[in-house]
Amino acid sequence: MKLSIVIPIYNELSTIEEIVSRVREAPIEDKEIILVDDFSTDGTRDLLESKLKHQVDKIILQDRNYGKGYALKAGFEHATGDIVIIQDADLEYDPNQYPEMIRPIVEDKADVVYGSRFMGAGPHRVVYYWHYVGNKLLTLLSNMCTNINLTDMETCYKAFRRDLIQSINIEEPRFGFEPEITAKVAKRKVRIYEIGISYYGRTYNEGKKIGWKDGLKAIWCILKYNLFRSR
Repeated sequence: MKLSIVIPIYNELSTIEEIVSRVREAPIEDKEIILVDDFSTDGTRDLLESKLKHQVDKIILQDRNYGKGYALKAGFEHATGDIVIIQDADLEYDPNQYPEMIRPIVEDKADVVYGSRFMGAGPHRVVYYWHYVGNKLLTLLSNMCTNINLTDMETCYKAFRRDLIQSINIEEPRFGFEPEITAKVAKRKVRIYEIGISYYGRTYNEGKKIGWKDGLKAIWCILKYNLFRSR
């Protein structure tokens, strides 16, 4: 099966070459790498156009900074693989785990796979306690509304059958994508699996972007897409 890897990018000059290299070396033979630059202003875009365009399959340049959700939406629309996986550009997630992530879909046991940072025995960098608490609370609230038992709703690593993800209208421009897509796949009654993954979290000094305001937005999105929307 062909795997499409969608990488949303915003101001990742210090990591983008390394993550592209790691994705290219990932143990998946048939893969398609799609970079979506969300109007970076730190030189990332120049690097994509001058050097990395020969190392990936597609580069999509947004005409302004829309947010991660819309960058993913653009990437999904251009994907041609049987399976689509999300890869952040910040080195927090390990592309060597693609085979485990997509195995349930390849074996026709799942339609969606979440890579949980709170399962498994892989290495996990110790960073922020209150981020951990926030993630657990958001996952709990999401589970209460969707009636599914995820351990990590906010994880970046999510894999989908391409026909499924391309049939879902992504409405949230920023980090609200995570609760939105969780609500929408839960309502589809599709088969959802979780796989334990390693996690190499970074600090704000190292470029982490999500903050407490995004947490409040996530709460609203959980309620919005589970309680106020029929589909």
